[in-house]
Amino acid sequence: MTNVTGVLGLAVDEVTDVLTAAALAPSVHNTQPWRFRLAPDRIELHVDPARRLPATDPEDRELRLSCGAALFNLRLALRERGIRPLVTLMPGAEAPGALATVRHGGFRDLDEETRQLIAAIPARRSNRKPFRDAPVPVGHRHALVRAAERERSWLHVVTDRDERARLQGFVARAHRIQCEHPGVRAELTGWTGPRTGDGIPPTSAGVRPAPQDEWALRDFQAAERTPGKDYESDPLVVVLCSFYDGALAELQAGQALQRVLLTATTLGLSASFLSQAIEVRPVREELRRALGGALEPQTVLRVGFGSPVPAGPRRAVEDLLLTPIAAT
Repeated sequence: MTNVTGVLGLAVDEVTDVLTAAALAPSVHNTQPWRFRLAPDRIELHVDPARRLPATDPEDRELRLSCGAALFNLRLALRERGIRPLVTLMPGAEAPGALATVRHGGFRDLDEETRQLIAAIPARRSNRKPFRDAPVPVGHRHALVRAAERERSWLHVVTDRDERARLQGFVARAHRIQCEHPGVRAELTGWTGPRTGDGIPPTSAGVRPAPQDEWALRDFQAAERTPGKDYESDPLVVVLCSFYDGALAELQAGQALQRVLLTATTLGLSASFLSQAIEVRPVREELRRALGGALEPQTVLRVGFGSPVPAGPRRAVEDLLLTPIAAT
């Protein structure tokens, strides 16, 4: 365990708060696959290789997406303290192994939109429960699209009935493939149930999937649903896309993902993931072609008006730290 140190002109307790906010980002099975290295002039974001999901996420696409989401939270937490974050993605030799570095880029006052996003960080949840059968207003949809655009990504809103049916088929086929994969099943089992600091506990598991569900949902061993409490018939379904492929795009899309999720939270919306179609490469390629071939799908979200759910478990900040870099 490594102790927190002051960096970027922040005191130890302020750095602890910043990293706590960063670690509230979403991740597959709540693995929290990020670590941070502190240096006097920067915060480095790294992958935690012990938290990879080689069967579920064999290309580490979603791992980098999750780290990008943590980076966005880190940016916001620094903005809250008046710091304009200067971010370098994939910095190479200046920070070996890092996905990103964040330096002090001067000072900047908070605007109201940023203030609302900051307030949404601790309130955001992955809500796996059924949503209310209430449509998401068009204005809310536009706000989510704009949020993705702000982070140089694209949010494709699925509105056409035929396109919706195709996407349901992609998710269902990928889900069947994964259910037949022993490694995927083992990872799901290993990260589900009572745990300390990570994983999907019963309180975050939603309800048990049932044959009448329109969308293929992962079974996190939740309680059986109450009769009549089925999933909503027509959720808003969106596909977050990047304009190119590769690790850099995934980090950028992860930041867009978190801006979209936090914007949804400010609008009273909930979201959960339908990511199977991204994790199975042949299905992802079909989805990419179905989107026209110019966009790279990075994740699929189900969005709607949900009931409150408790916060998921989180690791202690000290457990997220790599050995710090001393001043020279």
